[in-house]
Amino acid sequence: MDKRYQVFVSSTYADLIDERRHVIQTLMQMDCIPASMELFPAADEEQWQFIRRVIDDCDYYILIIGGRYGSTTADGVSYSEKEYTYALDRGLRALAFVHDKLDEIPFGKSDIQPELRARLAAFREKVTNGRLVKLWRNPSELPGLVALSLGNTIKVHPAVAWVRGNQVASADVLNELNQLRQRNIELEAAATAQSSV
Repeated sequence: MDKRYQVFVSSTYADLIDERRHVIQTLMQMDCIPASMELFPAADEEQWQFIRRVIDDCDYYILIIGGRYGSTTADGVSYSEKEYTYALDRGLRALAFVHDKLDEIPFGKSDIQPELRARLAAFREKVTNGRLVKLWRNPSELPGLVALSLGNTIKVHPAVAWVRGNQVASADVLNELNQLRQRNIELEAAATAQSSV
């Protein structure tokens, strides 16, 4: 049966447009279904509720961390950090790709306010503490890192995934199979009883 895994891609946006594009393209080439904010429709729904619903439908979660903490929710936590925490709480396999050298990130793609830099440092620590992460320096590295990491994760920890509707057995077919299985059990019992006489 041909399965397609839905993968949530989380990161800050404006500073990581190229990185996100590379990752989404890689996911599509892996026959995965990417879910990320640039693909969200306009919806009459509160943003965090919508994001949670999308994460709930996903099989895996990818986090890309660059040089910005990101826009925050009403509780002062960045959307990326909140999404990461929620994905872990839901039991999703989370793959984190963290920029290796913050001081090499161009000025326009980094937080300059000390408070935001401190929050970013704390978030990076939260993600890297006790977890395996992949470090990256330029956008061209991410496709290979994502393909290898996600491919291995799918092999070791396969998720539920999506299946085309025409590949799933209908309720009628499943009911018929169950009836045949039950009839087989009855015939085997009768044959065993007959042979013991």
